[in-house]
Amino acid sequence: MLELFFGSLPFLRYAFIVGLLASVAFGIIGTFVVTRRITSLAGAIAHCVLGGIGAALFFRYEYGFKWSHPLSGAIIAAVIAALVIGGVSIYARQREDTIIGAIWAVGMAVGLLFIAKTPGEVGLDKYLFGNILYVSQEDIYITLLLDVVIILPAILLFNNILGVCFDSNFSELRGVKVKFIYFTLLIMTALTIVLMVNIVGIIMVIAMLTLPAAVAGQFTRRLWSMMVLSVILSILFTSSGLLLSYNIEMPSGPTIVVIAGVCYLASIIYKKLKRAA
Repeated sequence: MLELFFGSLPFLRYAFIVGLLASVAFGIIGTFVVTRRITSLAGAIAHCVLGGIGAALFFRYEYGFKWSHPLSGAIIAAVIAALVIGGVSIYARQREDTIIGAIWAVGMAVGLLFIAKTPGEVGLDKYLFGNILYVSQEDIYITLLLDVVIILPAILLFNNILGVCFDSNFSELRGVKVKFIYFTLLIMTALTIVLMVNIVGIIMVIAMLTLPAAVAGQFTRRLWSMMVLSVILSILFTSSGLLLSYNIEMPSGPTIVVIAGVCYLASIIYKKLKRAA
């Protein structure tokens, strides 16, 4: 495996490094998402990313805006979706599941409309299902930068985020700015989802955001230890999925998700058998 990653195949080496760096954010934010139970919210943000990607591609190829990169469009769309979902659910007092469903559908529809009007043929498979083998050296630096942007608030605001995840009402009574922490958590989730697009794609992003944390949650109850184990599992899932997909000539994104899903199922069976014994 080391020869495969660090030998004469630079695209595999880049894919491995990006997967390693992104797994840190996956583990940390995935733990928050699973603990706070906002998986469906993360799914809505993920599908809105297609709207940003579609708009970026449209302006790039229709009007020649070279600065209009799909990644920048994805970041803008993800952050806007996170703020809209959080703002409407808090201030407008609307049903959060209704808002999530509406944004989920509209965000993806907008992206498809932009892509339909984009000159030439746009390969949607890369964005919908992911292909980590497409990453470049530039993607490594971008992933590292986004990693830092995600990890720093997680460390600095850890205790406040912990309180908001488990008991937001009590945290508010203790003087914690719950709304600020909640919006910060949503933005961190949005940026993590953008990291995932290259690896597992938009459609399967929820699985990779939740499965490592869900497996880790079977074996630990402390939030920090759940994060550490989730990061380790994310690294194992991405690297093993990358290696297996390359050897059997299958798409990398679905392979990574299947491995994560099998491990999650195995962890549930193991816990049930252990309790029965």
